[in-house]
Amino acid sequence: MNARIKICAALFFSTLLWNCGGNSSKSTQTEEKKPTIVHVPTPDFDSQGAYDKVQKQVDFGYRVPNTPAHKACGDWIVEQMKANGLEVIEQPFDAFSFRGEKLNGRNIIASYNPEAKKRVLLAAHWDTRAVADQDDEQKDKPIPGANDAGSGVAILIQLAQTINQAAEKPSLGIDYIFFDVEDGGAPDSYTGNPMNEYSGYLMGSDYWSQNLHKANYSVYYGILLDMVGASGATFRKEDTSMKVAPSVVNKVWETASSKGFGTYFLDQSVGGLLDDHIPVIKNAKIPMIDIIDLKNSGSQMFFDHWHTHEDNMEAIDKNTLEAVGETLLQVLYDENGLMQ
Repeated sequence: MNARIKICAALFFSTLLWNCGGNSSKSTQTEEKKPTIVHVPTPDFDSQGAYDKVQKQVDFGYRVPNTPAHKACGDWIVEQMKANGLEVIEQPFDAFSFRGEKLNGRNIIASYNPEAKKRVLLAAHWDTRAVADQDDEQKDKPIPGANDAGSGVAILIQLAQTINQAAEKPSLGIDYIFFDVEDGGAPDSYTGNPMNEYSGYLMGSDYWSQNLHKANYSVYYGILLDMVGASGATFRKEDTSMKVAPSVVNKVWETASSKGFGTYFLDQSVGGLLDDHIPVIKNAKIPMIDIIDLKNSGSQMFFDHWHTHEDNMEAIDKNTLEAVGETLLQVLYDENGLMQ
């Protein structure tokens, strides 16, 4: 994702005739005034297991489309989700790099309780960037992509494994979508013409949102994970997320705070961002929020090693993986509790 490609969320919001609930005009209450949240019991999220799954992806090499490492990693994701008892659909599509090269994209959709009417969508992109445009050296070389996007993929797979192995399983449906070719956009220095309206980014989510994997597909809401494993991560309430699904944002952030992860999930707002949730909102009309490591000051909007060769395992912190994984697991089990 390009830090320069930011959006005014109101441009999209004016086209949306729905909202997931809540009132975005109300200020969030202070921590002291919030009522105590009573959670449904959950199994433990294995942060070491998630960390190992980031390592596994990095070990494949650069997961750039059209490379053996990319294919091997995609096959591994499919195997992992099938091993955890999920129904898996692969969605191939044609995409293009910012240089005009044809890319063989593959979205991977894995469904838990595929027949359940009440569903939640969890997503992350799984490709890595072909150029290290934010690095000082070897800018034309690919990045390891441990955080961007290995962390989100690892958390989704670990969630599926945790639920599959749990004694008490939720009865709601969960769809895990691994979007491909999210990071194929041009660097700021590129002077050619963009390949699509997103300048070469978000191609997997744009394709899926216009070609849903099942007829009449619907979910209550979606949650996107992007760059969710770095040390010192800070997740702020992204503006588009707050406009289309304020109650979901507040539920996730309040859950995180109640579980002791308030230093990661900050009760602060940040401007609208162009990420994989935007095509989903715009094309599929699904209220989707974005959990992404964002800074609120300085010239660097994302984590320190974003789009550099230092986005490797040294950038990954098991504590951050635990904060995100535990929070999402609790949200899913609490959502299931509302069905009882």
